[in-house]
This record gives sequence, C-alpha cells and structure tokens, in this order.
Amino acid sequence: MITLRGMPVIRDFQSTTVKNRIMPQTYIERILRARIYDLVKETPLQAAERLSEKLANQVLLKREDQQPVFSFKLRGAYNKALNLSEEELARGVIAASAGNHAQGLALSAKHLKRKATIVMPQTTPPIKVQAVKGHGGRTILHGDNYDAAFQKAMELCEEKGMTFVHPFDDPEVIAGQGTVGMEILRQSHCPPDAIFVPVGGGGLIAGIGAYVKYLYPQTKIIGVEPEDAPTLHKSLEAGRRVILNQVGLFADGVAVKQIGKETFRLAKQLVDEVILVTTDEICAAIKDGFDDTRNIVEPAGALAVAGMKKYVQRTGVTGQTLVAIQSGANMNFDRLRHVAERAELGEQREALLAVEIPERPGSFLGFCRALNKRSITEFNYRYSGDTCAHVFVGIETGGDPDQRQALVEHLRGKDYPVLDITNNETAKLHVRYMVGGHAPDLKGEYLFRFEFPERPGALQDFLSHLGKRWNISLFHYRNHGAAYGRVLMGVQIDPGKKTAFKEVLKAQGFPCWEETDNPAYRLFAAPQAAAMEELG
Repeated sequence: MITLRGMPVIRDFQSTTVKNRIMPQTYIERILRARIYDLVKETPLQAAERLSEKLANQVLLKREDQQPVFSFKLRGAYNKALNLSEEELARGVIAASAGNHAQGLALSAKHLKRKATIVMPQTTPPIKVQAVKGHGGRTILHGDNYDAAFQKAMELCEEKGMTFVHPFDDPEVIAGQGTVGMEILRQSHCPPDAIFVPVGGGGLIAGIGAYVKYLYPQTKIIGVEPEDAPTLHKSLEAGRRVILNQVGLFADGVAVKQIGKETFRLAKQLVDEVILVTTDEICAAIKDGFDDTRNIVEPAGALAVAGMKKYVQRTGVTGQTLVAIQSGANMNFDRLRHVAERAELGEQREALLAVEIPERPGSFLGFCRALNKRSITEFNYRYSGDTCAHVFVGIETGGDPDQRQALVEHLRGKDYPVLDITNNETAKLHVRYMVGGHAPDLKGEYLFRFEFPERPGALQDFLSHLGKRWNISLFHYRNHGAAYGRVLMGVQIDPGKKTAFKEVLKAQGFPCWEETDNPAYRLFAAPQAAAMEELG
C-alpha cells in the first residue's frame, strides 16, 4: 500500500467503491479496458526543441490536436458510446456543446452507425457547427450560452427519450480521457516530473491523474486555467464546488462555470496545484507551439504550455522532464489577428506605456533618444493642446520581465510622466485604437465596457434595448471572431439619473463593467480635464 496525497491506494484491480462512489484506482481498470483505438489515434509525444532550450528542461508535447476531430474530446465521447447498451444507442445520443465534445460525439455516433443530436449555443462559430454536420451530427442552435443549450438538451432527452452524453462528468468519459495519461507513460523514456493539463470541466485532468498517480505518485499533476475562468482553482480554495458568476471568453474550450461533481472529487485527491494564466500568456504559448510544431492550437490547447512556462519561471527548475497536453486545434481563423497582437505582450517582449511629451518641434526625437535605441513597436498620439501631448507607445523589452520596470524608471528619471498600461485590458483591447479621442467640451460622460452574444442582429438588439434616453458619446466595437462581441461605450448621464441607467443595464443581462475611472481612458479619450488629473 502507498499513500497518495493522504489517501491509501491499494494496488489491485478490484471494483472498489465507497458509498457507490468509484475510487481513483478503479479508473485504472476502466482506462485499460477502453476499446477506442479503432477510431481514436494514439497521438505522438513530441519533443519541443525550442521550448526545451528556452526553459532549460526537456519539454514534451502530447499532440492531441492530431486527433480526427483535432481534440482529445473524441476519446471520452467514443468510450462512453461504446459502453452504452444497444437500446440506449438505438434511441440516439444527444449532447450540449459549443465545440470539441460535439464533434467527438458526432463522429463516434457516425462510426457506430447511430444518430447524434448536438444542441449548440447560437453564438457558436459557423466553423464548429459545420464540423459537427460534417461528422453526421444533427445540430440545434439554442440560447446564447452552454447553460441554455444544456437545458434544451435535457428537454429533448425527456421528450424524445434520447441518451445524454455528458462532456466531462461521467466515469466512462473520464476513463476515455485517461488514455492520454496511459499513452504518455508508455511513450516517455522515464516518468515525467510534471504533467500540465488544461482544465475546464475536469474530465481530462481527472482521467490523467487517476492513471499516472496510481503508477507514479511522485509525478506532479498540474492543472492550468485562465485567470478569468478559475473553476478548479476557486473550488479547491473553497473545499467545495463553486459556481463562477461569469467566465472569460478567449479560451472558450475551458469556459465552464462549475467543475463536474465526479471530476472535482477526483481532482481533490490527484491534482498537486493549479496555475492561472493570462490571455497574453496563452497567446504567447500558441506562438511557442507554432515555433516547435508549425501547427496552431486553439487557446484552450495552449493552456498547458502557458502554465508550464509560468511554473518554470516561478520555481527555477532545470533538467526535468515536463509534459504539456496540446489538447485541441479548433481555432477560428479570425482570432489569429488577436493572438498575433497579444503574443509579444505575453512573452514580455513589449511594454505599452502612456507618456507625456512636450508639444513642440523635436520632442518626439528627444523621446526616442531617451529610449537609448530601444525599438518602438507602436506610437500613437494626436494634438490636444499647446503645451503637451499624450503618447500611446509600444516598446520592445527583449523578454526580460525586469526590463519593463527599468524602462519606466529610466523615463521618469528623464522627467517624462509615464503610466505603465501593459496589463490594462481596456487599453489593449480598445483604447490603443482610439487614441486622439478627447472631447474638450463634453460633460457628464461615463464609460462602460460590455460583452454580448455575437449573432446576427446582436449589435442592433443591444442598441435597441438601451433606448433613446441617453446620448451615446463614444462607441468602439471590435469583432475578434469569438462567440461574444465587445463594446466600449461612453454615455452622457445627468448625475441624478445614473442609478436609473444602471438599472437598464442590469435588465439587459449583459456582462458590464464601468471604466469611467480607467487611467488609459482618462488619458486618451475622456474630456481633457480628466487627462490632466491622471498625470498630475
């Protein structure tokens, strides 16, 4: 007997249960019995030479992006389908999904000559809807999010008697995903020191953890989540499953508000830690993967590499064998421009600064000289007065995290007022494209940032709901090819009517953040007085 994170583990294959709950070691039998390889591909464990050199560790990439549906999700969906009875299969299978699980189940049903119905949010990109249809699945578009699609799927189950296949919270789905761990141990020349796993609903990390920890308890199982979708992280902190109020949109493959019941039970015993990464760090990891494999993974597929880089930077480990799961490559092509824009920031190769320079001939040249030949990646400003100009500038920093702060201190030492906006989301997403938007005589402007479902007519609906009671004084909208559109909007509101305006926003139900005090906005787009106050 050995001890795994305080829990006794018995090395046998008996069907051990406690109060009808499946114990982690029992998943070994389920994983070994998974008869999935007539459809699922055993993907390579590929050495990442550039990442290995950069991180001073042996980095191995588990290439699940090479599955027939470009995602590991096929494993769990097919294993579940194979374990259904003939009567359950004959009724037809159904799932709610916005992407990879949908494709996996559709292809599984087609392979078994059965029917699959997938309920997808109306916000699902057309490329994913067409992919499901291409695999023989019937698609139903319903609602603006997964929760609405899930409810519709449940209604159809009740009405039509179909068999529901959960995307992660099911023992056979978990076991199917666990075959990834089985392959890693078979393909690696030695037990990895750590395996980095993207986390959404938790099926992949539960399956990999159950298999790997049984054989090699010393191997760390490390989950990676976006900072704006910390489902497992928050649940482990609280000691119970928590429901997030909202989740980020960029890594949509892991945008889950609550981790599964069974997956969380396993994760509590098997996961060593969870690392949170930013959107910029995910973009940088997509670029890292491309540099080594010449393949582009989706944001969720790059999470593991992003977490690995952060882990190495934090711990300083060298000479270890580290495995990252590249979990999927269902990337919407339109999103690549956003990835390219943010990868430099994620690699800490660029700093974004707001700088005040004198409004006189030669001041730009003087500023460039003050940079000591550092490369400028972006420079935006517009005349706004006789004495000074506010410049939005991007500057290369060479990938050294200490260089950015040194640069800020250097410029301040040259008497330039500087505001570091490298980590300011509104500045990076909107304000950098709006520099020069001061309105000197504008009064009573408040700034809000929104997200709303990206579907035909959505923008018009958004404006219609707002009504005609308030004057829109600023509006910036940019489509990033994602399921949700983003808007930055300025509105003139009488001081006594701000509460009424917020009630209207609340009634619409769109995620909303007030940005009136955002320093980037105050410098570049707010009435002139606000900009003067911001830099003193």
